[in-house]
Amino acid sequence: MKKKATETYPWSFASVGGTVRVNIRSGQDIAHLGELDRKLWTVLSCPTTNLEFDEKTLKLIDTDGDGKIRVDEVIKTAQWLTRILKDPEILLKEPEELKFEDFNADDADGARLLSSAKQILQNLKLEKESIALEDTADNVKIFADTKFNGDGIITPATAGDEATAKLIETIAGIASATDRSGVPGITADQVEAFYTACADYSAWKAAGTADVFPFGDKTADALAAVEAVKAKIADYFMRCHLVGFDSAISGAVDVSVDKIAAIEGNLADAAGKIAEEPLAKPTADAVLPLTEGLNPAWKAAIEAMAALVAPKKKTLTEADWNDILGKFAPYCAWMGAKKGAEVEGLGLEAVEAILKEDKKAALLELIAKDKAEEANALSIEEVDKLLRLSHNFYRFLNNYVVLADFYAPDKKAIFQAGRLYIDQRSTDLCIKVAGPAAEIASLSGMYILYCACKSDKLGKSFNIAAVLTDGDVDGLRVGKNAVFYDREGNDYTAQVTAIVENPISVRQAFWSPYKKVARMISDRIDKKAAEKNEKSMAGLTTATNTAADGKAPAVPFDIAKFAGIFAAVGMALGLIGAALAGVIAALKGITWWQVLIIIAVVMLLISGPSMFIAWRKLKKRDLGPVLNTNGWAVNAKSLVNVKFGKTLTSLAKFPKLTAVDPEAKKKAARRTFWSCFCGIIIVAAVALWLCNVLAPIGIKSPLKCYNPDPVEECCEAPAEASEEAPAAAELPAEAE
Repeated sequence: MKKKATETYPWSFASVGGTVRVNIRSGQDIAHLGELDRKLWTVLSCPTTNLEFDEKTLKLIDTDGDGKIRVDEVIKTAQWLTRILKDPEILLKEPEELKFEDFNADDADGARLLSSAKQILQNLKLEKESIALEDTADNVKIFADTKFNGDGIITPATAGDEATAKLIETIAGIASATDRSGVPGITADQVEAFYTACADYSAWKAAGTADVFPFGDKTADALAAVEAVKAKIADYFMRCHLVGFDSAISGAVDVSVDKIAAIEGNLADAAGKIAEEPLAKPTADAVLPLTEGLNPAWKAAIEAMAALVAPKKKTLTEADWNDILGKFAPYCAWMGAKKGAEVEGLGLEAVEAILKEDKKAALLELIAKDKAEEANALSIEEVDKLLRLSHNFYRFLNNYVVLADFYAPDKKAIFQAGRLYIDQRSTDLCIKVAGPAAEIASLSGMYILYCACKSDKLGKSFNIAAVLTDGDVDGLRVGKNAVFYDREGNDYTAQVTAIVENPISVRQAFWSPYKKVARMISDRIDKKAAEKNEKSMAGLTTATNTAADGKAPAVPFDIAKFAGIFAAVGMALGLIGAALAGVIAALKGITWWQVLIIIAVVMLLISGPSMFIAWRKLKKRDLGPVLNTNGWAVNAKSLVNVKFGKTLTSLAKFPKLTAVDPEAKKKAARRTFWSCFCGIIIVAAVALWLCNVLAPIGIKSPLKCYNPDPVEECCEAPAEASEEAPAAAELPAEAE
């Protein structure tokens, strides 16, 4: 039978966040990560973005570059590290530098990286027996003074003579690549493309014989002038053909008098509209004048064209025009076959000189020499990889395999983006997310504020899920503004965009029913008051309008109406008095401890269910669903209990005031008195109701109940009455 992963290596376990997790306590633990059963990993996948962690390190672990770090990639990284380093225990120290003795020279890759580390220090002109992360952070600095750095790119500094350096600079001016040293250079493909372009351009220029240029050096200008008026001249000859076809059409194809007359203002400013009219007056003989009788908007263009292609002509027939167009055919064909345009800016003479000198082979040889150093250069980059992973990998494991940093009191997890200040509290459990995901986040049992954060100063914007684990929520609402600080101390304007409501504490759940009832009563009162106010204002408006018209009728005094009102008020006062009398009668003879029991029972009945539900949800608060919205695949529960939750949210603390506004103190005292009075009345009324409900079914009550019906008693009969009961049974039948 195949052994389980946990049986091949003696793992140690601990309870972290309400779940048993494996401990990473030694370098050997890291070396044996491949033997750990994947069901025991806390995380199966995490993103490489939106984390408070060195992004370059995350990309080094993400070997396939898909933006997700999975278990296989973590295992491969662990195996590579523990093979290159002589003692993997050094990973737990999170070193920022490695000594030469820390490299495992017995391993081929370890020996190669040790040699590369020494090469880096030599390039930097540093003499020491260790290499630090800051030494490998700047590639440009490392390769600044090296001719060959293995990237297959040569620069003017690579050349051995001035002429070659100038040629490299010329080629780089057309197409270039950035060398590891940070300066523009050229690759083998760019050299090949350059010399091909030079040869093509030279051959193309050679094909441009005299017969290609019908107008000599002015052929290009002549073609441009012809193209500028070509469409308008074609339009003119078509109009002439229509006139020759039917003279009645001449008015329709000639200049529109109405359109010209409709132009308002200065006609010189209306050249665009005038240019829409015919080039000249269409005639049946189809002859285009080149000097007189032209549309003023086209006169200059026609004269410029005629000066280049027909300088001695005063008019043009359609045959003449077609002949002129035909002369450009060889030139247009030659221009269409143009090649090597990218080197045209160098000039034909310079291109011919480059082809004659022919340093193509020498350039390709230099590139080959540079490419030969690729293995060594890549090893130099691997040294930077080794240093980064040595410094950051153990911390990454504590946020991936265990989530230990999240539960450590002096550390923060890599997914904790910063701190949100809102409603006199701050929360440190803020996670960058794509946006609200109430369906998933509600499974966490947490109270979550989704906020849109923006900083105009930094030009950044993102969304966060801020988890509240302490305090009240009465003042929180969508649209409320707050301030978010990232881990570097930069501030952002935060606005609440969505809220996922869940219990925050048992204390909040205790008061929740009372607050709901108070809000309901307040809403009802406000609604009734608004209705009464609207009705009163409507009546007042009607009365005012009637009085203004002088038609206000006399309203007779209705004594029956007022008698009804007084009767209703009296009845209401009577009911209130009866209720108060019932409460007072119920409380008569009750001891103080009975009052406490009554209050406790009543409050338990009111708040108990809410507190029980909150207690159950608080026990199950899980961070996993929240992390899922950020692209994590969490494999184990990550509970946030009440005690731990209080460390994530901090409430405002105020000192005891020594001086209080007397008026405010009086108002507070009055509010306290009336609150207590109403509370006592409510509790007593509920207690009386309980007594009346329980007594008929034989349950004894700790108090004597008030019963408005003197015939029936709700409480236990006194002892004297029970002793006289047998005498009643001895009465004769007649008495019965």
